[in-house]
Amino acid sequence: MTAPPDRGFGGFVATARSHGHLVVQPRMGFGSRARMRVGLERTKQAEGVTVGTITLDSYTRVGDFAAARAAVGGNSPLNGYPLLAHGAEATRALLDGVQDESFPVQVRHGSARPQAVFAELVAAGVHATEGGPVSYCLPYSRTPLRESVRHWAESCELLASAGGPDVVPHLESFGGCMLGQLCPPGLLVALSVLEGLFFAQHGLRSISLSYAQQTSTEQDTEALAALHRLAAEELPPDVRWHSVLYAYMGLYPSTARGAERLLRSAASLAVRAGAARLIVKTTAEAHRIPTIAENVAALELAAHTAAQARPDEPGAPRAESGGAVYAEARALVHAVRELHPDLGTALARAFARGLLDIPFCLHPDNQGRTRSLIDDQGRLRWSSTGGLPLPRTAPQPTARAMTSARLLESLTFVQRAYDS
Repeated sequence: MTAPPDRGFGGFVATARSHGHLVVQPRMGFGSRARMRVGLERTKQAEGVTVGTITLDSYTRVGDFAAARAAVGGNSPLNGYPLLAHGAEATRALLDGVQDESFPVQVRHGSARPQAVFAELVAAGVHATEGGPVSYCLPYSRTPLRESVRHWAESCELLASAGGPDVVPHLESFGGCMLGQLCPPGLLVALSVLEGLFFAQHGLRSISLSYAQQTSTEQDTEALAALHRLAAEELPPDVRWHSVLYAYMGLYPSTARGAERLLRSAASLAVRAGAARLIVKTTAEAHRIPTIAENVAALELAAHTAAQARPDEPGAPRAESGGAVYAEARALVHAVRELHPDLGTALARAFARGLLDIPFCLHPDNQGRTRSLIDDQGRLRWSSTGGLPLPRTAPQPTARAMTSARLLESLTFVQRAYDS
């Protein structure tokens, strides 16, 4: 049976990929409706294949809607778009004439309790968003994980019931971006796939799986191969999916030249490793919230770089099997799935037992027994695996005490490499 056409977010990305184009996307959000519309219009007009982003403000992310409304009423600056303060009707008007089949829009938020956000974005005519019960709980909140799982189950079902005959609602896992840096790729891949399985279990049939660029191009290539292989093995056959790469999410280079070099490397990595979409970062990331012009410049630089890259470019790293990253991710996914048929219950149990454990994460439901390091080749390795059910591999580096100086050295590794 042929799947129905999808003229929504996932369908747009799939069509672009079938034509050999990398979709590039900003992380853009403004408090003013007028400025938000200009940002979307400029993104739509940028050279390259683009999709729009409405990133929400911090008050809305944590459910403090009264503070968001007060900021709007007092014309106070916000670090994103206050969706609930402006309301669905105003957002529909903002999107009128901008969002269409050639330019879908995604709402990005950061909430562990996203029901109100999901209801409002659907009412505003948007059918694509992102996050997840783990990835928007452990790094950003103190909400108990079991509560986040329940909130996200309700939100997924709400989104899955939206859309229309030709628009399939789309949800992107943020699981491959946990804490932005210093999380070994095997765990990132596993979390992204597990959240994708959670989405599918709650009715979503169009999803994307994320991975954040880390410290080693070779390891990142292996990680994306692992993500693709594991997703193909684990996700139900009726779920349409693609992968999205995030340009490095840690401390960004402080020079414009370094930032441009890092973005170029991300765009080349996305093409060579088969990602369908790239979330860009700008030359202003190390200093302040980027302007519309800086976002557009980053989109166009990424699109231009991607157009020059080729998956079969001579000398490009090849890691079709996913190697050690795949072995780690597969072991983690299978260990979690064996805990309970309901993915939400399984995820909560996995963290309670330490079968999933995020290094340097301070959430009360995270055991915090794992640690990582950057080895002499620039690859992220485990220095302490805690209770993770990882396969036996080559001997890991001897754990060193993580002093403040060593942590700072690790956190600035990419920044120093690209600024030098």
